[in-house]
Amino acid sequence: MCIRDSMQRDGIDVLWLMAPESMYYVSGYKAIWYQAQSPKQWPATSGIAIHRERDDFILFDTPSEAIMCRFVTCARDVRVFPMTGRRDGIAFIVEELKSSGWLDSGVLGMEFHSYRPNPAVSQRFRDAFAASGMAVRDGSDVLREVRWIKSDAEIACIDKAAEITDIGLEAAGRAIRAGVSELDVYAEIYYAMARAGGEHPGITLPVNSGLKANCGHALASRRTIRAGEQVNIDVSGVYERYHANAGRSFYVGEPPADVLEYHRLSAGVFDVIDSILRPGLPVAELVQKTRAYYEDVGIWSDAGWVGGYELGLAFPPDWVGNYVYEMTDTDSEKILEPNTVVNFESQFFSPRMSGITYYIDTLLFKADSATRPLTFKPELVIVDA
Repeated sequence: MCIRDSMQRDGIDVLWLMAPESMYYVSGYKAIWYQAQSPKQWPATSGIAIHRERDDFILFDTPSEAIMCRFVTCARDVRVFPMTGRRDGIAFIVEELKSSGWLDSGVLGMEFHSYRPNPAVSQRFRDAFAASGMAVRDGSDVLREVRWIKSDAEIACIDKAAEITDIGLEAAGRAIRAGVSELDVYAEIYYAMARAGGEHPGITLPVNSGLKANCGHALASRRTIRAGEQVNIDVSGVYERYHANAGRSFYVGEPPADVLEYHRLSAGVFDVIDSILRPGLPVAELVQKTRAYYEDVGIWSDAGWVGGYELGLAFPPDWVGNYVYEMTDTDSEKILEPNTVVNFESQFFSPRMSGITYYIDTLLFKADSATRPLTFKPELVIVDA
């Protein structure tokens, strides 16, 4: 489904987009700064307008980004805020859209579920669009649902992102040793992926050692890794802003036998997934068969978080996509159709408070096949102390 078809379905005449992912998807726009936490004097007001009956879109931006818009977007209609009030374009945007015949009556959709802009600026946009004669409603789902089914070109980007993810995992394995810091490992992962053409991921990559390995989302720190500790990493390789995701657990020195066996059981779920993986896989089947496996091997009661979410196009501060499934979704009607991508996370609290079993893999569904495109095996990796 294309964007304008989705707008027609939802009864939206004009769609106003400000989420970084939406601006990129429509135009190729990408920047280092989106004014996410900007001063009040510099509100985030750049964005893209789409009319469901017009062939082209309008990109609005500040004079500071006028040159960049020519280099990084395919936009043919770029309208730059005037130098007076150059940072705050709301009045200019409304005036331009009215003079173009886009505003007066009808329904305008905004992305209420995007962090950009902040609530204060969002309310100013809502008030200005309403004052122009438009009924304003939430249009967050238009782009999010269109992006669920990827093109073959997008799938190729995720294949490349998976290659970069493997390189990051291999770099982690080389870097993790007793005496190095979590930040040392973090630096080696980033360096290796950047050398391979990888871009900055949507989430800062965690490297968690020792008791911190029981956390899923702690930041890498100056903490020194010690012998006899588990180290968890969560890596996303990125290519043209498309993400593949993997989590792996490492152990510095020989792990206790019960810890090693527990990790084997947690990672064993991917054999179950491989046995059912196919285009058109129902989420309910994925959930039912993986949960049954965990119950059969006796670890279900130790679950931290098990499930997955949509992967694909993402910008900081997040790579988690719009669709999420959990182990309670046994009656879900969702289908993992061709050209969709999700991850699967198998996180359980292992013995001796050694850490979460941090096994995350990407599931990629193509027209005639479904794969886990990463080659770095999900298992407890033992490194020399």
